[in-house]
Amino acid sequence: MGAIAEAIANYAQPLLDETDGSAEQIKKAFTLAQLCWNLAVLPEEGRDEAVAEMQSTLNMDDDEFDEFRRSVILPMIRRHHDMFPGMHRWGLMERSTGAPVSQTHPTTSARTKKYPGTGRYEPCPCSSGKKYKFCCGR
Repeated sequence: MGAIAEAIANYAQPLLDETDGSAEQIKKAFTLAQLCWNLAVLPEEGRDEAVAEMQSTLNMDDDEFDEFRRSVILPMIRRHHDMFPGMHRWGLMERSTGAPVSQTHPTTSARTKKYPGTGRYEPCPCSSGKKYKFCCGR
């Protein structure tokens, strides 16, 4: 199994543990894990709206849905934040200034300088690890 598939399976493990082992139950557990994963990567403002829309789709009354949200959705979102903290840092805004949080990868403005004489398929002199054609040679 690949690293990504293994990470997803590890993330879904609490839901898989609740199944009877049948293919149908495992499929439902992975579907629910995928739903929770998608909710976890949404900004909190959008997440609340998406969770609220789920209730009518799942045909649950208020009490059933509140229990489902408390016992399944919220723990899986917390699990995602714990297991994949780096996924929740990209694109975050500082609340006080609205300025983006600094990123560790080079930005486009840092790569605007051209390197005349560099072959299109040679490594880019900016040390990005990319070919010149796909980096500063654009």
